[in-house]
Amino acid sequence: MGNFAELLNELAQSNDILKEIGTISISDPIKQQIEKLREFQLDENLAKNALQCFPKSELAQVLNQLFSTQLQQAGIDKNHAQILTAWVAWGTPKYLKTATAEIPNYVKQLAEVYLAGQQPDKYDSIDAYLKQRIATKPLETVFDETFTFQDIYVPLKARRLDGNGKPYEAEPIDLETWAKEMLDKPDKVMFIQGGPGRGKSVFCRMFADWVRQHLHPIWTPILIRLRDIRTLENTLETTWRTILQNLDFVNSDAGWLTDKNTRFLFLLDGFDELLMEGRAGGGLKEFLQQIADFQRNYNQPPAVGHRVLITGRPLALQGIERLMPTNLERVEIELMDDSIQQQWFTQWSAQVGEVESLEFQSFLRNQNCPDRVKELAREPLLLYLLARMHRDKHLKVQIFDGVSGVGAKIRVYEQSVNWVLEKQRQNENFRLTGLETEDLRRILQEAALCVVQSGGESAKITMLEDRLNRQQAKLIEKAKKTAGEKALNNALAAFYLQPCEGDRGGAVEFTHKSFGEFLFAQLLKESLEEWTETDRRRGYKLKDEELYKEIYDLLGYGGLTPEIVEYLMALLDASDEFKPVELFQRLEDFYLQWCEGAFIDQETETLPQKKVQQLKKHLPNSNIRLGQRQVDIYAGLNAMILLLELNRYAQSKDDLKGKIVFYLCGKKDTDGFDKNRLRRIIGYSDCIDLLGFFRTVGFFLSGANLSDANLRDAYFIGADLSGATLIGAKLFDAKLFGADLSGATLIGAKLFDAKLFGADLSGATLIGAFLSDADLRGADLRGADLRGANLRGANLRGANLRGADLRGANLGVLTLNDENSNIVEQRRTNLANITWDEYTNWENVRGLETAENVPEALKQHLGMV
Repeated sequence: MGNFAELLNELAQSNDILKEIGTISISDPIKQQIEKLREFQLDENLAKNALQCFPKSELAQVLNQLFSTQLQQAGIDKNHAQILTAWVAWGTPKYLKTATAEIPNYVKQLAEVYLAGQQPDKYDSIDAYLKQRIATKPLETVFDETFTFQDIYVPLKARRLDGNGKPYEAEPIDLETWAKEMLDKPDKVMFIQGGPGRGKSVFCRMFADWVRQHLHPIWTPILIRLRDIRTLENTLETTWRTILQNLDFVNSDAGWLTDKNTRFLFLLDGFDELLMEGRAGGGLKEFLQQIADFQRNYNQPPAVGHRVLITGRPLALQGIERLMPTNLERVEIELMDDSIQQQWFTQWSAQVGEVESLEFQSFLRNQNCPDRVKELAREPLLLYLLARMHRDKHLKVQIFDGVSGVGAKIRVYEQSVNWVLEKQRQNENFRLTGLETEDLRRILQEAALCVVQSGGESAKITMLEDRLNRQQAKLIEKAKKTAGEKALNNALAAFYLQPCEGDRGGAVEFTHKSFGEFLFAQLLKESLEEWTETDRRRGYKLKDEELYKEIYDLLGYGGLTPEIVEYLMALLDASDEFKPVELFQRLEDFYLQWCEGAFIDQETETLPQKKVQQLKKHLPNSNIRLGQRQVDIYAGLNAMILLLELNRYAQSKDDLKGKIVFYLCGKKDTDGFDKNRLRRIIGYSDCIDLLGFFRTVGFFLSGANLSDANLRDAYFIGADLSGATLIGAKLFDAKLFGADLSGATLIGAKLFDAKLFGADLSGATLIGAFLSDADLRGADLRGADLRGANLRGANLRGANLRGADLRGANLGVLTLNDENSNIVEQRRTNLANITWDEYTNWENVRGLETAENVPEALKQHLGMV
């Protein structure tokens, strides 16, 4: 018992809370309490339990009770006392062999039997990991600054979300406090989402270190960048072993996850950086299910009790929100409010001086400062970039003249890039290359393309070198003779580009994903403008054959993300060189040929084949599926995305509305109409994966024209079809779970047996639509025009029909409410303010008696009163 007393005292005295108390002696009181343990009969079975899983043993429970009581008597509140008690209990196993060294031989032999299999260096390995990989994270410098993340970090707020990703109306919560509280909820996975630059990654590194300091070994934090996962294995345990194989406590112990004396908190950063398309082993939905199963399995008694916290961008969840596991506790990071922003200014003041900080705050408060810039200053990344630009005298109100929306963000990125390029000109390594500033800008853009086409994570320098033009390559080769093989690496030493961790084969990555996305958008913008340059005599400077080659080169792998497309369209809109009509015509010509297989069916070497050879040269060991079909599909789908965006852009411009109209299946009653075209494209796209089309294009279908298209059985789960035109479209049995069809025109659409569970049809025009047997459970039909619609046999349990117009509709055998339904959240159909008339057929409608807000006139008409 004396050994345990010394052990408990050693563990307790290394805790920060107890160190601060100072005046209270912990050792003697604990010894006195332990004397009472002589009454505790420690037989062989109890000793076995203590040695094999001390924190959950009977001995630990007795010690915990005594220790917690003593701590509370010493003035420590009950909550802290419980944490400290657990901290001591979970820290005990690493000392057990030492504690049993001086006990009688027969007991020692027994202890050795029960401790057999435990790795003697395991705890030292864990301590080394925490010291080298976790404790250092807050101390890493911010980009190329001299200060660290810890120096300018401020706690953020978040808002709770429901199972559909919709925010609750409750007030925002402190993100750190929420995460700490969630550790006590073993049935929930912590799920944190937030847009680009909202502070997700910084929160992970800061919270991981807080857990290390205050809760280890109750919880041992493991921080994983999900971009580093190359292969999603069949089980999460196998994935962990692969990604963490360099850690001794993982590599040397097959039972590291089942050891009941260690409990891990896995912090998984960036679910959006898992490559969905072509990733070996599945996509995000499968990964989230594995996480849910992992936490559920490891928290069922007598399991260990590991926890998982995961972060990422919400756009990556498009189409799978309705299919996500139910044990995810979701929150979304909020923009900085005034109090948090002021805390950040205080931190900034400590780094740059109070005068500079106050002047920056004055800049933001100035009435001439655009509102959009003030909004950007509430996002952590952009607040830092704005503050940096102001400090370095590069932030002027004038640079935001005439811009709004994403345009203001683009100006911040542009100014940041220009500042870096100017700084690099003064760098000796850069001067040795002989490159001009614009050469470096282009190289940075090409680096961004390489990262996107390598899976969005990193890119090899050799891949980038192969993309340089002849003059740039010549200068780099010359520089290598004087500056060494890493001449290009040195020239690229900007604050947003860095060598990969472990320098995987000379690879580089962007310090923040947003920089790569912006630079790639810049590259696309310049290329699209070159595609429409003309020569008075010979037409387009870039002939069709060269254009098609460039399309495959730029768009032939990796789907365009919403962020990239948003930047691209804003850059084009602000450019004097943008020719939307000509660009649309050239892209549409490519699209129509691609739909017919013109580029992949050639007898000679094809453009997809050439692109595959280029990619495989630099990605020989990649788990990404690389083939001619994949390249061909992405080239076509990305061209389709650009056409959809140009169509949407034109509809907002009076002078372009009649000149740019994109019909995915062609215009009806013309030779180019093919009602099955999109259905074939969707089927072809399954070569990427089962939902290849939807995952690549689903976000960009807003306002699309799909009239009379045959989309039977099509998957549009969670797709954005808001404002789309689907007049007469055939959508029999189409999968439209959670799709956004708000404001869509579906006059006469055939939606027999369509799966519209949870879909947003608010404000949609469904005049004469055929919705018989459609699944509309939980659908939002507020303000929908359902005049003359056939809803016979449709399931409207939990649907919201407030303000819907049902005049002349056929509602025969309609199901409104069912108390025995298995909907997760039982909601009653809301019929407030619906419009109906004597021609509305209410025969055999079920559930009206339990529906909400049934108009009195309707009750009288139906004899319900």
